[in-house]
Order: sequence, then C-alpha cells, then structure tokens
Amino acid sequence: MAELESLETAAEHERILREIESTDTACIGPTLRSVYDGEEHGRFMEKLDARIKNHDREIEKMCNFHYQGFVDSITELLKVRGEAQKLKSQVTETNHKLQVDGKELLISMEELKQCRMQQRNIATTVDKLNLCLPVLEMYTKLREQMKTKRHYPALKTLEHLEHTYLPLVSHYRFCKIMADNIPKLREEIKEVSMSDLKDFLESIRKHSDKIGETAMKQAQLQRNLDSIVSQHPKVVIGKKAKKDGASPEVNGMSPMSEQDSGILDVEDDEDDEEVPGAQDLVDFSPVYRCLHIYSVLGARETFENYYRKQRRKQARLVLQPPSNMHETLDGYRKYFNQIVGFFVVEDHILHTTQGLVNQAYIDELWEMALSKTIAALRTHSSYCSDPNLVLDLKNLIVHFADTLQGYGFPVNQLFDMLLEVRDQYSEILLKKWSGVFRNILDSDNYSPIPVTDEEVYKKIVGQFPFQDMELEKQSFPKKFPFSEFVPKVYNQIKEFIYACLKFSEDLHLSSTEVDDMIRKSTNLLLTRTLNNCLQSVIKRKNIGLTELVQIIINTTHLEISCKFLEEFITNITNVLPETVHTTKLYGLTTFKDARHAAEEEIYTNLNQKIDQFLQLADYDWMATEPHSRASDYLLDLIAFLHSTFAVFTHLPGGIHVHATMSGKVAQTACMSACKHLSTSLMQLLLEAEVKQITLGALQQFNLDVKECERFARSGPVPGFQEDTLQLAFINLRQLLDLFIQWDWSTYLADYGQPTCKYLRVNPTTALILLEKMKDTSRRNNVFAQFRKNERDKQKLIDTVAKQLRSLINSQQS
Repeated sequence: MAELESLETAAEHERILREIESTDTACIGPTLRSVYDGEEHGRFMEKLDARIKNHDREIEKMCNFHYQGFVDSITELLKVRGEAQKLKSQVTETNHKLQVDGKELLISMEELKQCRMQQRNIATTVDKLNLCLPVLEMYTKLREQMKTKRHYPALKTLEHLEHTYLPLVSHYRFCKIMADNIPKLREEIKEVSMSDLKDFLESIRKHSDKIGETAMKQAQLQRNLDSIVSQHPKVVIGKKAKKDGASPEVNGMSPMSEQDSGILDVEDDEDDEEVPGAQDLVDFSPVYRCLHIYSVLGARETFENYYRKQRRKQARLVLQPPSNMHETLDGYRKYFNQIVGFFVVEDHILHTTQGLVNQAYIDELWEMALSKTIAALRTHSSYCSDPNLVLDLKNLIVHFADTLQGYGFPVNQLFDMLLEVRDQYSEILLKKWSGVFRNILDSDNYSPIPVTDEEVYKKIVGQFPFQDMELEKQSFPKKFPFSEFVPKVYNQIKEFIYACLKFSEDLHLSSTEVDDMIRKSTNLLLTRTLNNCLQSVIKRKNIGLTELVQIIINTTHLEISCKFLEEFITNITNVLPETVHTTKLYGLTTFKDARHAAEEEIYTNLNQKIDQFLQLADYDWMATEPHSRASDYLLDLIAFLHSTFAVFTHLPGGIHVHATMSGKVAQTACMSACKHLSTSLMQLLLEAEVKQITLGALQQFNLDVKECERFARSGPVPGFQEDTLQLAFINLRQLLDLFIQWDWSTYLADYGQPTCKYLRVNPTTALILLEKMKDTSRRNNVFAQFRKNERDKQKLIDTVAKQLRSLINSQQS
C-alpha cells in the first residue's frame, strides 16, 4: 500500500515539473501552489534539485560542444568594434548637421501642421453649418408663418423641423432649446387658431341676420325663377343650361380647401339680379384652419366638441325672441333671418368639412329650433290684433319655411302651425269685420236707396246682385227696396272671403281644403259676427218701427244673395258645391233669425207703445153715466195704430215679395197688437186696485171696446178674413154684453155647451167683476132694503155669485 502511494506522488511531482518547464513564468504560481498544498513538498524539492542538476549537465555539454565557434565570434566582434566606433563618429557628425539643417524645416512643418489643422476645422465647421443652416431657416420660416398667422403651414413647417432637420443636429444646445420649444409652439398655434375660431364664431353670430336675409332673398329669386320656368319653359331653358348648381353639395366643394367658404351660390347671369352669397359676408377659412390644425395635433375630437357646444349656445341665443317681436313685422323678419343664417352656416359646415358636424347633430339642433320657434310664434302671434300684420307674418313664415326646406330641413310642423295661425287670423278678421259691420249699420239711414239716373242704378246693381223687371221698367227717379247697408254688407262679405283666400295661398293646401276653410270662416262671419251686429241694432232702445221694417226687407235681400256668395266662393276655389264634404253657407239661417228678431222687436215695440197709451187711461169707475164718445187716450191709440200699420203697406211699388213679406209681418203685428190691447183692457177692468165699478163706468168702458172693434173692422192691414181681427176682442165683448144686458139666465143655463152665447166668459172673471158691481150697489143704495126692486136685484146678484162660485168649484174639482 505504501509503495502505491509513493508511486502516485512521484507521478504527480513529475507532472508538476513538466508544467513548470513548459509554462510561462507569469503563470507558474498555481502550479507551485499545488505543491505546497500537498504534504510531500520536501520530496518535491529533492526532485526539483535533481532536475536542475540534470539541466545544468546538459547546458555544460552543449557549451563544450560550441566553444571554438564562440572564440571565433569574439575575435570578429573585437574587429568590428573599431569600425563601429568610426561609424558612430560619422553618424554623430551627420546627425549634428541634420539637426542644424532640420530646425527650420521643423518650424515650417509645425506651421504647416497648424495650417492643415485650421483647414480641417474650417471644413468641419462648414459641414456643421450646412447642417444647422436649414434648421435655422426652417425656424425662421416658422416664426414668419406664425407672425403672418399662417398657422396651418406653420404647423407643417414645425413637423418638418421636428422630424427631419432637428434629429441631424440634435447634439447642439440651440437645437435642444428648439426641441424644448416645439410643444410650446404647438400650444401657441392651438391657442391662436382657437382665438381665430372664436372670432369666426363671433363673426357668424353678428352676420347671421344678414346671411339669413341673403338666403331668403335667394330662395325668393329661385321661387320667381321656378314660376317663370313653369310658365315659359322655353324662355329660360338656356339659362338653366348655364347653371352649375345651386347648392354646395352639387358643386363638389373640396372640404379641405381654405379658400372655399361659400354657402350660397347665385347664378352669374348678367340679366339676373345678383345677390351676394354668404361667402361674401363670412370668411370660413378660420374654422377650416382650426379644424385642420387640431386634426394634425390629434385633438380633433376636442375641437368638434368645443365647436358644437359653442354653436348650441349660439342657437339658444338666436332662438330667444325679443319681447317686442310681435309689435312689427321687422321684429319677426329679423328673428327668422337669424335662424335661417344660423342653419345655412351649419349646413355649409356640414357639406364642406369631414365630420365637424354630422347630420344627427344638425337634426337635433333643428328639432330644438323648430319647437322653440313654433312656441315663440304661438305666443307672440297671439298678441297680434292687426289682420294685415298676421297676413304678412304668414307670408314671412312661408318664405322662412321654403328657404329652410330648400336646404333639406323638414318644415311640416311650421305649416301645421300656420293652420293654427289661420284660425287666429280668422278670429281677428271676424273682430275687424264686426267693427266694419257696426259702422255700416250705424251709419245707415234705413231708407230705400233713391236712384236718379241710369249710371247710379247700374253702379248699385254692379255692387249687389239684384234683378227686378218691374223696377227696371219704372222711370227715374225710383228707389231700390233695400237701404244702403245691403250692398255694403254684401261687398264686405266678399272682401272677407278675399282676405281668407289670401291667407290660404302658398300653404300647400288642396283646393278642397281652401274651399272648406273659406266656407267655415264665412259661416262664422254670418252666423256670429253679422248676426250679432244685426241683433245689436235690432235691440237698440231708440230704433223705430220704420227701421225695423227696413231691416226685415234688407235681410230678405241678403238671404236671397247667399246663393251668389256660394257661386263666388266656387269661382275662386274651383270646387263645385256638389263635391263631397263641401261645407254649405249658413246665411239663410242667419238672415232668417235676424228677420224674426226684427219682427219680434216690432211686436214688442208696438205692445210697449200700447202700454204707454194705456198708462194715460183715467177711468171714473164710480161714474153714473157714460160719456158720449170713447176715451181720448184710446182714440189717440187707435190713430197711432192706423199710422203705424200704414208704414207696412207703403213699400216701393211693383215688388211683390216685399209686399207679401211685409203683409205677413203687418198682419201678425196687428193681431198681436189687438190681442195685447184686449188683454191689457181686461187686466185694467179686473185690476185689484179697482174695488168698485158702476154700470155707467162699465158702459164707458164698452164704448172704448167698441172703438177697438171698429178699428178691427176697418181693415188696418189687408189680408184678414172677415172678422178675424175682431176675435181678438171677443172675450171683452162677451163679458161686457153679459153684464150690460144682465143676461145671467142664458149664461148659467148654456154654460159649458159649444153653442153657448157667452162661451168666452170665464166664471172666475165674471165673479170678480160681479163682486165689484155688488159692492157698488150696496154702498150707493143705503135705503135699498126699503125698495123692493133693489132688494130683488141684490138677491139676484147674491144668487148669481153663488152659482158662479159653484161653477168655479166644479171646474177645480
């Protein structure tokens, strides 16, 4: 075992020795460390000494082998040393000479070296300057563009400067300063362009009125041109061929062109009136530049939001009407111009930019504008009482709607609202015509129109559709049956129809709708306005019977003229009356109602006059003997009735319709007057304040009733059959005959039978009068109880009264 370990140690030492012999001296350290790390370094040192000795022997052998050659070499070296000394001296001398001669050359070389260095530096500097100069030039150009407010080119220059030129010279300090300023310059461009945008927004806000006015003028010119085209297509076909387009979207505008800011195109025809477009009023380039700048800077969405927000605010301001807008048409016009100007600008922006505003945004704004505009018009138009202003407003609204419709905005709600304004316009017209009718009726003399010559006759016939052959045959002077208010009222009704027709123009309504509107409004005029005016005149306190009779005649003629009004409406609307759902005129009812009211007023006035005369009655109910004739008040009353009914018969000659109509009214009035007189006389006789009535007073009363009967028999009004008018006094006649003739036996015997002589005498009435005569007999005959006849009469009165009470009780049961 020990032998094996010693063999391994010996082999290791041998390896280490070989490494020492073959390894570089600088790297021998690890090898020696491995020796000292082991435990056999003593034995290694012995081997190392042995190896050194071995090498020394080999070196000695080699030296002994070459010794003769070494000696020969030394000998030669000694020979050469002498020659070398000589050579050294020559070299030293030559070197000295060279040093002396080369000193000037060194100076020149040094100068050349400095010159070459300067040349190199200059070339380097030129190269660097060539790199820097474009940067400086671009920066100068950038500043110049910003100074001249060419912001979009400045932004492009800034992009080139940042991405193309600055990277080449980025290590220079001034370039670093430039690079640091680039965000600030971008921000400055954004702020300046935003300032320009704000100026633009302010500009279009100020110019909205003018833009809208221009757009509406162009729309009017277009309508006129279309009208000419429809009437004379061959005349204007050449002009139409020259027309490139009337809208921005047709003209193919480039949305990126800063020079393109027009929104309204007008034909450049030398023969047409030139209207400036919106591009002449507003410069749109700021909004295009700002949009492009923000798009390049990646802030397009921010710009779009800001623009839309500001325009919404402006829209709300534009849509806020002035408080006094309703006072003048100019107020409405300015309001409409601003709205049109606003949406014309937005429409132009929509078609000349790529997405700054979109259709949804425009539709939203228009919906808001439409609702606010309609609300404002409803409010302010309600304050208007002038029909001419309402008509002008309607035309302005139509013009406003047509203008915006030309730009593609839906305007149906505006036309629906105009139908509401139409109803309001109709009400205003009715109020106006109410005043017109009142003035006509108040100023009328209610006398037939006198005609002195043919010219005046034709003039009146031309104003009012009247034909009467009998009147035409009469010689001048002659009279129309009606008064002046008939043709005046008829013409005013036609004027009203014309006024209604004016409002219906340009509302895109069918002929049937226009006809229906006119007929309904005319019906309101007749049934409400004219009827109220007529009723007001009829009910006046100071109106006379003559005026009432003339009103009856006038309304008859107006009633006849209704068919001509129907024809008039048919002619202007071209809608036949037979058409389904066609509204009929209610004039017949209106004039009939007025005529009936006039008739009732005649009856009422007559009765009131009769009452006034009856108030003058002064009967002496205790008189013993009657007068020789009727009472004075009654004679005056009969005379008044005669003169009154004469009015009904003195109509213009030859006019049968009036005679018939007036005759019926006169008959009714006469019968009504007689009945009222009879009733009033009966009430006078039975009045509770009259406690006693003598036979003499009753006989005087009988004379007055006979006078009334004489009036009835005299035929104050023609047309009554036999004694028809006398029947009005039959109750009084039978009552008076019963008491004067004292025919109680007949009355009591025949009571209740159809053939009874005193059929019209009511037992209650008879009892009341009998009681008044009974009291008179008792008080005037103090000694009646001593006279047999008087006693018998009192007994008879008591018996009759008792029987009358029995009849009354039997009737009540």
